[in-house]
This record gives sequence, C-alpha cells and structure tokens, in this order.
Amino acid sequence: MAADLKPEAVQAYDRYTHDTEARLAAAKVPFLWVDASPERLRLVKQGQAAVDPAKGDGDTFVTGASIHDWIGAIFIPGGTLEKTLAVLQDYDHHKNIYKDVPESKLLARNGNDFKYYRLRVLHNGPINGVFRTDFEAHYQQMDATRWVCQTRTTRVTEIEDYGKPKQHELQPGHGSGYLWRLNGYWRLEQRDGGVYLECETTSLTRGLPPIIGALFVSSTHSIEREGLTATLQATRDAAKK
Repeated sequence: MAADLKPEAVQAYDRYTHDTEARLAAAKVPFLWVDASPERLRLVKQGQAAVDPAKGDGDTFVTGASIHDWIGAIFIPGGTLEKTLAVLQDYDHHKNIYKDVPESKLLARNGNDFKYYRLRVLHNGPINGVFRTDFEAHYQQMDATRWVCQTRTTRVTEIEDYGKPKQHELQPGHGSGYLWRLNGYWRLEQRDGGVYLECETTSLTRGLPPIIGALFVSSTHSIEREGLTATLQATRDAAKK
C-alpha cells in the first residue's frame, strides 16, 4: 500500500523540529540527558545503552503522518572526543560500522559542515524497505570537553528491488512512506575517564488506518529503540579500537 507525502505533514514536521532545536539550544543545564536521571547514568556507566522516547510514548500524530522522537545515550570508557568525532565524521566508512547501512559516502566538507548520503535498511514486522538518505551535518565545539552536532535529511528516496537487476529509485515523497524525514541531534562530553555520547532522532513516516496502525506503531517503536541502540553501540565499539 503506497503513500504520498503531503505538504501538511512536511509543515508539521518542520514546526516540530524547529521546536526541538529551540529546546535543545535553551537546555544549558544539564547538558546531557543522562545527567537528569541517576538511573540512566548508572545504566550507561555499566556499559549499557539507555534509550527512551524523548517525550510521551515517542509518537506525535499529524495530518497523514507520524513524527517519532527518541533519545539514547552510551558511555565510551577510555574514549576521547577526537576519536569519537572521527568515527561520526568518517562517512565513507559508515557502511563498515553500522549494520543497517549497506552504502555510505561523503559528498562534501567545509570545515565542520558535511554533506553525505547513506542507504538505510528498515526491517521489522510490516515495515521493510531500503532508503537513500542525503544529509547535511553541522558540528560545533561548545568548550574544551563538549561538542554538539545536528544532522538533517535534505532528500529521502526509497529504493525498490534493491540489489536486483530491476533496482530503481522512486521519486521523493512516493513509496511505502516508512521514512520521509530523519534528523539527528548529537551531544558529546568527555569526562569520568571516557566520552558520553547521546543522540536524539526525529523521523517522519506515514500514518496508517487504525486496523493496522497498532502493529505499525509497535514495529516503529522497535525500529527506533533497536536502531538507536545499535547505532550507539556500534559508534562506541568503533571509537574504542
């Protein structure tokens, strides 16, 4: 069942991410999400990833679409900002670091600004697809021990029959609707003998009729939680090498 991205959904997502970025810019204390919860801090210091909806149950329903907002954190013992940033910015080799990224490439760099693309594979329950996601990333050093980064999709297209002779790319806004937008907001702080790494992601996907909506929401939650956990763990492992 195909879906088309409507202008109203894009406008709602743009408003949502604008408010998210304003909230993150205003949140001076605490700098890290884990510092707002002793339980989260304990979890990441034990080597686990803490991942939860950023607010509510992680879903905001808008006209014809859904916005998903999740946040996660992990601790890299013995890690450094230099090595962690090098992993995040090594876009040519993300395909070797992240299991759900079969292709990746740096397109341009100007100082702390990057343009790159990645293919992302989604596979959980009724949600299946391969998507080309073109990003712009901006890194900013806050002080000697803290960095932030914002990544925003500039173009998202679905790849049909990926890896087959008839592989082809659909027009933006057409296809399954399982991924229309994806932004990431990263925070890094070096302390306690390592690096705390956090990421909040906001994505825009299709809306579905109630008869299958519950199954779709369950699969979306699994993708968001498991995907963010895997991303944090893979970044940690690469930064420790």
